[in-house]
Amino acid sequence: MATSLLLSGALTWFLVRNVELQGAQDEVDRSVQLTAMLVRHQECFVRTGAATNAGAAACRQTDGQDFASRLDGSVVPTLGGARLLLLGRQREVLYDSQGSAAGTLIDIAASKRVANVAEAQPVFDGQPYLAAGMQITPARDPLAAAWVVVARPQSAVTTAAASELVPRLLVAGGAALLVALVLVLVVTRSVTGPVARLAGAAEDIAGGNYSRRVGIRGPDEIGQLGLAFDRMAEAVERARRAQRDFLANVSHELKTPLTSLIGFSQALTDGSLKTESEQTRAATIVHEEAERVLRMSQELLDLARVEAGTVSFHITAVDLAAQLQQELDIVRPRASSGDLSIESEVPAALPPVAADPERLHQVLDNLLDNAVKYAPRGSTVHITSSASNGTVETVLANLTGEHPPDPERMFERFYRADASRSAAAGGVGLGLAISRELVVAMKGTLRAELDGTGTLRMRLTLPASEARG
Repeated sequence: MATSLLLSGALTWFLVRNVELQGAQDEVDRSVQLTAMLVRHQECFVRTGAATNAGAAACRQTDGQDFASRLDGSVVPTLGGARLLLLGRQREVLYDSQGSAAGTLIDIAASKRVANVAEAQPVFDGQPYLAAGMQITPARDPLAAAWVVVARPQSAVTTAAASELVPRLLVAGGAALLVALVLVLVVTRSVTGPVARLAGAAEDIAGGNYSRRVGIRGPDEIGQLGLAFDRMAEAVERARRAQRDFLANVSHELKTPLTSLIGFSQALTDGSLKTESEQTRAATIVHEEAERVLRMSQELLDLARVEAGTVSFHITAVDLAAQLQQELDIVRPRASSGDLSIESEVPAALPPVAADPERLHQVLDNLLDNAVKYAPRGSTVHITSSASNGTVETVLANLTGEHPPDPERMFERFYRADASRSAAAGGVGLGLAISRELVVAMKGTLRAELDGTGTLRMRLTLPASEARG
C-alpha cells in the first residue's frame, strides 16, 4: 500500500512537473515574441519623421555599449526574472543580462508548436534552463545579433510546482480550467478585435482611402501598434497629398508658357502679325517662354535626381572664401541695377569646406540670386562666414519688403512668398528646394529665419574639410 502510494505520488509529481515545465516553455515562447519587439525598438537611438522634401523617415543606430545599457534598463525588467540573451549568426552569446554566458554556443531548434519561434534547453553555471528565441536582422542590431532569446531556469518552475499540494491542485483543476477558458476568451477578443480592425484599415489604405484611421490606443503593445499605424497612415496621406499638389503645380506652371508658345507661334504661322516689329516681339516671347519651359524641366529633373540619390558628388576641399568672392563678383552687377549694396565679412583664414565645387556654386548662386531678386530697392545684402566645431556657417541676410516669406515653407517646391508674382519674374520656386537637397547630400544644413524687423537670414552650414577625414 505504501509502495503504491509512493509510486502514485511519484507519478503524480512527475506528471505535474512535466505539465509545469511544458507550461513554462509555452510561456517563454510567447514572451520571446513580445521581447523581440522591445529589443528591436531599442535598436535605434533616434527615430525621425518625414522632414520637408527629405524622403522617408530615418533611423540612427546607437552603439553597442549604449544598446546594452538600454536593454538592461528597459527590456530586462519586463521579463519577470527571466534571462535575456542575444545570439550571433553562429548561435554564440553576444549579450547576457546576467553577464556570465558571453561566448557560449547555444543549440537552438525550431519549435514544433509555435511558428517563427525556436526552443532550446541550455545549461548555464550548471543550471538547466528553458529557452525560446526569435530571429532579428543583424544589420539593424548594434551588436549584429541574429537571435533574441529569453531563458527561464527550470528550478524556478519545479520549485513553484513543489510548493503547491497535489490534492489542492487536483481539486482546483476544474475551477482553474473554467477560469482559464474565460480568460482565453477575454484575451482572444481583446487581441483579435483590434488586429481585425488593423487588417481592415490596411486594406482600405491599400485601396486608396488614405484618411482611414483605427483609433486604437492603450498602454499595451496593441495600443502602441494602433498609434504607430495611425502615424503611418498620416504620413502616407501627407505624401499622397504632396504628390497631388506637385503634379497640380507642375501642370499650372507649364500651362502659362505653353499657352504663350501656342498662341504666338500660331500668330506667326497664320500671318496675323503684319509688321516686322510685331513678328519680332512674338518671336522673342516664343524664345523666352521656350527657355522658361526648358529651365523648369531641367530644375525638375535636377530635383528628382537629387531626391532619388542618383546625382554624383565629387567631395573635395573647397576654398569657401574664394568661392564666395567669385559669386559676389558675378551678382554685383545685378545688385547695382536694383539699387542694392552688398556687404561681406568673410575671414581670409576661413577653413576650406568639404563639398562638391559645382554643386556648391549652384547653391550659392541660388541663395544670392534670391537675395538680390527679392530685397527692396535701396537696401543692403549682408554676407558673413565663420567657423566653429568643425563646421563653417555662411549667413545671407536681407530685408524682405512687403511680402515676407514663410521660413517653414521656403524650401517647398513651387513656393513663392508673393503669389501674384509671375513665374517669369520670380522663377518657379524650385531653386531653394534643389539647394536644400544638395546641401543635405553634402552632409550640411540649409535653413531660413525671419526676425521681427523683416530681415531674412539664410544659414548655410557645411563640414570643414579637416573634420571630414
